[in-house]
Amino acid sequence: MGKERSGGEKQKRMVVGVVCNFAAELKLLLTALLLLCTLVTLLQFVPSRFTISASDLRFCISPIAASPSPSLSDTQSDDLLSSGILRRAFHPYGAAAYNFITMGTYRGGPNSFAIVGLASKPLHLYSRPAYQCQWLPSNSKQNNTNITSSLAYKILPDWGYGRVYTVVVVNCTFSHPVNLDNSGGTLLLHASTSGGGDSKFNLTDTIPALTEPPGTFNLSLFTSIPKYDYLYCGSSLYGTLSPQRVREWIVYHVRLFGERSHFVIHDAGGVHEEVLEVLKPWMELGYVSLQDIREQERFDGYYHNQFLVVNDCLHRYKFMAKWIFLFDVDEYIFVPPKTTLGSVLDSLSDYSQITIEQMPMSNKLCHSVDAAKRHRRWGFEKLVYRDVKRGIRRDRKYAIQPRNVYATGVHMSQNLGAGAKTTHKTEGRIKYFHYHGTIAQRREPCRNLVNSTDINFESNPFVLDTTLRDLAGSVKKFELKMIGSRLYNTRQ
Repeated sequence: MGKERSGGEKQKRMVVGVVCNFAAELKLLLTALLLLCTLVTLLQFVPSRFTISASDLRFCISPIAASPSPSLSDTQSDDLLSSGILRRAFHPYGAAAYNFITMGTYRGGPNSFAIVGLASKPLHLYSRPAYQCQWLPSNSKQNNTNITSSLAYKILPDWGYGRVYTVVVVNCTFSHPVNLDNSGGTLLLHASTSGGGDSKFNLTDTIPALTEPPGTFNLSLFTSIPKYDYLYCGSSLYGTLSPQRVREWIVYHVRLFGERSHFVIHDAGGVHEEVLEVLKPWMELGYVSLQDIREQERFDGYYHNQFLVVNDCLHRYKFMAKWIFLFDVDEYIFVPPKTTLGSVLDSLSDYSQITIEQMPMSNKLCHSVDAAKRHRRWGFEKLVYRDVKRGIRRDRKYAIQPRNVYATGVHMSQNLGAGAKTTHKTEGRIKYFHYHGTIAQRREPCRNLVNSTDINFESNPFVLDTTLRDLAGSVKKFELKMIGSRLYNTRQ
């Protein structure tokens, strides 16, 4: 009995010793388990829009394991064959550009969607990447046999101007309407490289492009009267913009476009604090929406990705406006006296796209009559000399009826729907005055004062044109009526 008791005591001491020796390891294990449980709990509260794509996972684990896993031939070095030929080996690392970058996904109808984004330009220029769309219903009772899929077609609307990235609009059209029961679902985009970049692999990224929560699908959107008569889709604003020029431009066009109008401004770095102060009164009245798109500067596309921006704007507001205008903030739309913008566009309603003639104005020449008061005059009030040089093809800007357009450009759209028509014969009915470069000058623009009705300046002929100057008084009164005097001290 004594021996048995002493043996039991030895075993107890051994167990205690083992526990003590591994106490640090046990603490570490328990801590890890606690952190894991905490992480699982927190993930339940992450919004549904937060997703991790296959490409994200590959990026995360790339330091540990390459994807796709290289074969033995990929990891071999140069090999001298028995024939005396040296077989060289090539070793790929990293990736030059993303397969696809989404900006927005929008409904085009009960059975169609438009996905607007960027993709690798070399991939589209020298290869044939493919896209497929898939709708996943939220209703868990529906099994996989009820999931519908659609072959998609792509539109490249940037006329070849892309750089590292080009703009891609992917149209997904299903054979029948999806989510008619309003139970919700997710649109997936399967973007395949089709061997582009590396013919040995056909990589496919599955992208959750759009999620419709239950009860959010509004079928009447596609048939109801648009909220706005006229909507402005602005290109990317960048650089050091003049607050005064922006002030003049916005009030002029709110007056011209009327109460049922809206202006979408895209800030690519140009809306600094002083410009924001000019926009705020109109934002408060509901005329202006401001979108911060500075993040797009990460991706090297053409001219601050302006083709991407205007195509996103088109599809975002496609069913909210009767007409969408596309022009710049140093350009002023004009219709002749005794007409209105509404009457002009009604006369052109048979066309889905109209282009607008340019009136190029000098950004330096002012009349000497304004010499003493030029610092108090508005830009379009004192820059009164128009370039009349002939034989030059000048850029036109345009307006579209968006429901008939699949994609858009900067100077016109080349992707209209079947049967949709374009007209360029708008002379005498609508035009725009272009004060090139004035929006980016924070200085007095009148550098040369002229006391003449015509002049040759810098090898170009100019004539006096007071068309917009004559409207300045009415525009200023309109501003006072709408927002008061809060912008009177705006600087150049």
